[in-house]
Amino acid sequence: MSLDNQQSHTIFISVGSNIDKEKHTKAGLQGMYQAFGELVLSRVFESESVGFVGNNFYNLVVKASTNLSIDKVCHVLKQIEQDNQRQRCEKKFAPRTLDLDLLLYDQVVSKDPIELPRPEVLYNAFVLKPLAELAAHQIHPLENKTYATLWHEYDKSQQKLWAVEFAWDPL
Repeated sequence: MSLDNQQSHTIFISVGSNIDKEKHTKAGLQGMYQAFGELVLSRVFESESVGFVGNNFYNLVVKASTNLSIDKVCHVLKQIEQDNQRQRCEKKFAPRTLDLDLLLYDQVVSKDPIELPRPEVLYNAFVLKPLAELAAHQIHPLENKTYATLWHEYDKSQQKLWAVEFAWDPL
């Protein structure tokens, strides 16, 4: 699906790190700022690792605009991860310097080149809560509910997360 054109698309990206997390979170934000321009950030949340024993994570969601296609946005995000020494491993749940996932691209619903909206929006508190902060009144294209409603209905006993002080300014 190639959507490269002059039309601007609204994208939401989840950001996660649990290895030197403040450094890599800031570097990831800087890389996205260079690629997409102005960013709108949720608060940064800290949470316990999910699916493995490891250091706590920093997580947030970023809103940006782009003229790039879904494919090209994903390529940019993978490059930023690589620039931050992201080690790919066969295990889905593992420590990472930086994890950048495209969650939403306008209201596109797709399976290819990636699944959109990303399924983890519905089952990971560290994705849904910051997304609900940035897109409270936007409707999930498959659930037909706002992100604020989805967060309100979410079983918050499943995963614990808490807001942390975090400051980042584009250089």
